[in-house]
Amino acid sequence: MELLVTQIAIFASGAGSNAKKMIDYFRGSPRVHVRLIVTNNPNAGVVQIAREEEIPLLLVEKKQFQASGYVAELRNNGIDFIVLAGFLWKIPLELIEAYENKIVNIHPALLPSYGGKGMYGSAVHAAVLASKDRESGITIHFVDDKYDHGEIIFQAVCPIEEGETISTLATKIHALEYQFYAPEVEKLLINSQ
Repeated sequence: MELLVTQIAIFASGAGSNAKKMIDYFRGSPRVHVRLIVTNNPNAGVVQIAREEEIPLLLVEKKQFQASGYVAELRNNGIDFIVLAGFLWKIPLELIEAYENKIVNIHPALLPSYGGKGMYGSAVHAAVLASKDRESGITIHFVDDKYDHGEIIFQAVCPIEEGETISTLATKIHALEYQFYAPEVEKLLINSQ
C-alpha cells in the first residue's frame, strides 16, 4: 500500500524559529512534506529560512488574503494542511472553510485564558505575569473564525517561578513549542490518514 504524503504549508510572520523546527522535524519524512512557506512580511526571518531550505515562498497581501484566503494558490501547490507558526493575521472564513479542521495554531499560553486580538509574544507573557498565575504553557488548537478560539488539541504546562520575567518565561514557552508542536502535528496527521 502506498503511503499517503501530507503536503503542509507553514504560515509565519516573524523570525521563523517554530517554522525551522517544523522543517527540521519533517525533513526526510515519508509521510509529511513541508511544501510551502507563507508570509505576510517580506522582511521576516522565515523568508531567509525558505530560501536556505529551498522551499517555495508565497508572499500574501492583506486585502487579497482577506478576500480570497489565497485558497487557489494553496490548492495549486497541493497543500493538504496548514500550520500557523507565529502568523499574526486573522485567518479569513474562506480559508477556514476550504481547510476545515486542517489549520492548526500554537498559542504561548494556556487557552482559553490570554487569547484574542493582540495577544501574542511578550504581550501574552506580560498578561500572565501580571495575573500572578503559578503556571503558563502552550496550547495547540484548531483555527476557527475567532482569534485563539478553536478546539484545543494539546496543552503543555510550565511553572512560573518567583522573580520570573517576560524574557525567562518566553524562553520556557519556546522550549515547550519546540518540543511539542511538530510531534503533535505529526500525530494529528497520521491519525487523520
